[in-house]
Amino acid sequence: MSQTKSDMPLIDHLIELRDRLLRMVIVISVLFIGMVAFANDIYTFVAAPLQDILPEGASMIATEVASPFLAPFKLTLWVAVIVAMPFLLSQLWGFIAPALYDNERKLMLPLMVSSVGLFYSGLAFAYAVVLPLVFGFFTAIGPDGVQVMTDINSYLSFVLTLFFVFGLAFEIPVAIFLLIRTGMVEPAALAAKRAYVFLACFVVGMLVTPPDVISQTILAVPMYALFEVGLLLGRLTHKPDPIDAVDDEIERGFQQTDDR
Repeated sequence: MSQTKSDMPLIDHLIELRDRLLRMVIVISVLFIGMVAFANDIYTFVAAPLQDILPEGASMIATEVASPFLAPFKLTLWVAVIVAMPFLLSQLWGFIAPALYDNERKLMLPLMVSSVGLFYSGLAFAYAVVLPLVFGFFTAIGPDGVQVMTDINSYLSFVLTLFFVFGLAFEIPVAIFLLIRTGMVEPAALAAKRAYVFLACFVVGMLVTPPDVISQTILAVPMYALFEVGLLLGRLTHKPDPIDAVDDEIERGFQQTDDR
């Protein structure tokens, strides 16, 4: 008789988890080793939104001795993790899939694929739209006589923060869809709280972006739009709870009786 994953002892689960984590580390390491020779080129590409708008004669600087090596090195490691994201999620999927029902497997796989696509879309949006606007705003409002010379480590921390903030923000449709699909919230209840969600988007934008109206708005508006997308998808696939449906029918019956 074959042993299902639910019947496996804890030690076997831990061994499988260790093996999958080891595969993740190996893939990230291989990607990192393959890209480390291009570390400076990768950093130049990521720094392009700032470099392209710097005034003539301005440049980025390194204020620490090891920064010219460590900043591109660190960025390359993060790029390796981002590139490996589909494989990392596939390993996670392979670990949890045997414990799911068939209908859950059919639902989770498209969600994981869409999550990867949305995360990459968030990164692309941050790079192509957000960074040029934010840096253009910062350099334009600088007082006369102040030369912009950004430290490469500070720039990297700033950019990585924005990348992951927008990458996670673009996961909102998946989160809303799951909340509705699992029955944790009803679409009508979410729709009734639109005003609060809109305000919350701007509060989040204020907390996680630089202290300027442009970057806050650039994050808040897409977040709210993605909330509406998730709400629409949830409504299209929502199946009311049979018990709730019966209760609604009974309530309508009583109302009709009272009207008579």
